[in-house]
Amino acid sequence: MSKPVVLVVMDGVGWTDKDNGNAVLHAYKPQIDELMTKWPHTTIKASGTAVGLPSDKDMGNSEVGHNALGCGQIYSQGAKLVNESIESGKIYSSDAWKGAADYVKAHDGKLHFIGLLSDGNVHSNISHLIAMIKEAKKEGIHEVRVHALLDGRDVPETSALKYVDQLEEVFKELNDDTFHGCIASGGGRMVITMDRYEADWSMVEKGWHIHVMGDGRQFASAKEAIETYRGEGGYTDQYLPGFVIAKDGKPVGTIDDGDSVILFNFRGDRAVEISKAFDYMNKGFNKFPMPKKPQVYYAGMLQYDGDLKLPDHFLVEPPHIEHTMSEFLVKKGVYSYACSETQKFGHVTYFWNGNRSEKFDDKLETWEEVPSDVIPFDLKPWMKAEEVTDKMIAAIESGKYQFLRCNY
Repeated sequence: MSKPVVLVVMDGVGWTDKDNGNAVLHAYKPQIDELMTKWPHTTIKASGTAVGLPSDKDMGNSEVGHNALGCGQIYSQGAKLVNESIESGKIYSSDAWKGAADYVKAHDGKLHFIGLLSDGNVHSNISHLIAMIKEAKKEGIHEVRVHALLDGRDVPETSALKYVDQLEEVFKELNDDTFHGCIASGGGRMVITMDRYEADWSMVEKGWHIHVMGDGRQFASAKEAIETYRGEGGYTDQYLPGFVIAKDGKPVGTIDDGDSVILFNFRGDRAVEISKAFDYMNKGFNKFPMPKKPQVYYAGMLQYDGDLKLPDHFLVEPPHIEHTMSEFLVKKGVYSYACSETQKFGHVTYFWNGNRSEKFDDKLETWEEVPSDVIPFDLKPWMKAEEVTDKMIAAIESGKYQFLRCNY
C-alpha cells in the first residue's frame, strides 16, 4: 500500500435530502461538501436490518455500526438477539436465568432488575423487562424490584413517565397475595450507574448507593420523583438526579443478601462498569468505597466483554463475530492505527474488533485514547475533535501505518 487508507467515522452524522431540521445539510463543511460533489462517493445504511437489528424501523447506534464496519458482515444484534431468545423461551432455560431464580427461592430473597426503562432499542427495551417480570411470577418468585434508569436520549427527552406508567400498570395487574413487584429506585442515565469506558466512576458509585443501599432522596413513587425534579431544576430525563422509593421512611427495595440482580440492558459499553462492581466487589474492587457488599447472584442480559468474561453469568449468548477487518489486516502484516477520545474509544477498538477488548497483534495495531472531559456534551459539543485530529495527522505523517481510523 503506497498510500494509507484513512477511515473517519463521524458519529451521529446522517445523510438525507430533507431540509427541515437537517443540521448536517446547513452546516459549514467545505471539505465534506467537496468530497460529496467532486469525488466518487456513496452512502451506506447504518440502521435496521442492514446492521442486524430487528426491523428497518430500528434506529442504528454506535455499537452496531462499528461492529458492522469492523467485520463487513451482518450479525443479529442486541434487541434482535434478545427478542429471539425470549420468543423461543430459550432465555428462561439459560443457566443464568435458572441460577438467578433458584438463588432467590433458596434464600427467600428478591429479584432485582436494573436497566434503561424505555423502548429505544439501543441499550434496552421495556418489553424484555416486562416479559421477565411475568416469567418470574410464573416461576413462583414472590418479590420483584425494578431500578429504573431514565432514558431521554434514544427516546424523547421527557418521555420517562410514559414508561413508568406502563410498568406500574404491569405491576398493578400482577400483584396479588403471592406476588409483589414495584419500582425501587431510579435516576437519569447520564447521572447514575451507566458510565462507560471508565470516564466517571462516580456515576456508578451514585448508582450503588441508590440501588443497593437505598441511600438517596426519598419519594413515594417514581412519578413523584420525576415530576418533583423537573419542577425544581427543569431536568430532562437523562440528567435527572437519583431517587429512592420509600414507604414510611424506609426504602422499598434495597439489594440485600440472598437477592438476585439482573441487568437487562443488552448493549455492552454502559453495562461493563456496574457489572464489574457486582462481579468484582469481593475480588479487590477499588474504584469506589462500598459500605455495603450484599451476597447476591448477578447476571447480565448479555456477556458485555468477551475477553474479561464479564459478567460471570449472562442470559443470552452474544453474536460470535469472526473474520473482522483487523484480524484480516494482521494476517496480511498491515500496520493499523485507531484513535478517539474516551467516550468513543471503545467503538474504534472493542466494537470494531468484534467485541474484543484485546488486540489481535500488539506490534501491528496501535490504539491511542484522548481522555474526554467530564462535562455535559451540550456545554462543549466539539469535545476533543481538535486533539484527535492532531494525533491522526501525526500518525499519517509518521508513514508507519497503512490503515488508520478515528471517531469524532
